[in-house]
Amino acid sequence: MPIIKSAIKRVKQSAVKQKRNYIMRRKLKTAIKGVIDVVKAKNTEEGKKLLNTAYKIIDTAAKKHIIHHKNADRKKSRLAKLVGNIGKTPAKEVTKPIKKSTKAKAKTTKK
Repeated sequence: MPIIKSAIKRVKQSAVKQKRNYIMRRKLKTAIKGVIDVVKAKNTEEGKKLLNTAYKIIDTAAKKHIIHHKNADRKKSRLAKLVGNIGKTPAKEVTKPIKKSTKAKAKTTKK
């Protein structure tokens, strides 16, 4: 344990911040998971409601520097894309044709 008075105070402050950050991270994860579960159930109305609450929690976490603001933007964008695609058929992936090599393999001679 620290002996200096300011160091003792910093330990107490970091413990409080750690607890607050943990609670906020849990809220963030559960909000995102809730939106993903609703998307899997294909419930559009519920998805939009949960998306708004997830946005609030993500913005709050970014404001309090729990996550980086660009990370928050990325999470919001991905969730919006998920909710926007509810009920739409996924596009087929375009596969490129496999090219056969035209070069002849070099033959090795026995020695």
